[in-house]
Amino acid sequence: MPEVVIYCTDVCPYCQRAERLLKNKGVKIKKIRVDEDRGKLKEMIKRSGRNTVPQIYIDNKHVGGFDDLSELDIMDELDELLAG
Repeated sequence: MPEVVIYCTDVCPYCQRAERLLKNKGVKIKKIRVDEDRGKLKEMIKRSGRNTVPQIYIDNKHVGGFDDLSELDIMDELDELLAG
């Protein structure tokens, strides 16, 4: 299974939804909390070009935020990405 990384905060409802969707698919998630480390926030912005959370990566491929992740799931493309 590919590595899944989520830049997130503890209180973000979209982060929680993304985490729940992925966990329901049996995915192990590496969470990077940008609310605990300003350096990680800067890293996320530099890496993604976005300043909102969540920012989700599957095997270093930027998926985007929760809406993007959800759209991939609806279009039956997420399982393929997660299959590696």
